[in-house]
Amino acid sequence: MAILPIRQYPDAVLKGKAKPVGDITPDIQKLIDDMIDTMYDAPGVGLAAPQVGVPLRLAVIDISPEEDRRPPIVLINPEFVAREGEQDEDEGCLSVKGYNSNVSRYDKVRVKALDRQGVPFEVEGEGYMAKALQHELDHLDGMLFIDRLSPLKRSLFKRRLKKLMKDSVEAS
Repeated sequence: MAILPIRQYPDAVLKGKAKPVGDITPDIQKLIDDMIDTMYDAPGVGLAAPQVGVPLRLAVIDISPEEDRRPPIVLINPEFVAREGEQDEDEGCLSVKGYNSNVSRYDKVRVKALDRQGVPFEVEGEGYMAKALQHELDHLDGMLFIDRLSPLKRSLFKRRLKKLMKDSVEAS
């Protein structure tokens, strides 16, 4: 298993719509294992394949605390079945390091997907789990949490990013 590099905004792979996974081959199984290792190493609670440069509809999630680790949820070709309620919580992203902001999301969601063996299942999430599911499925549609910010907040983020990039170039 390997720790994969996590793509950072504004990498173009993060803005593309991911393609459905076809057959669940040994290469897909290895990608799932590598994504899980990468997610834990980051550390994060979710990771979508486009974040590691693979434009496939595949994500992994584990919101359990480290001391009470559960098997991660593997979502292949996930789709929303139901969404309701509203939450407005702080959110960050492994592909947008060093920036968090409040994002409005549904408070309760249900998603259907295939597990890593190709068996269909549904997962329901409320609160934090609902946020994680929506965040990762957004990645599969080429959307980042910053795309859900108000125009003013998005503009402030982009100015901050330009300054960080400029400072990084000057430091090298």
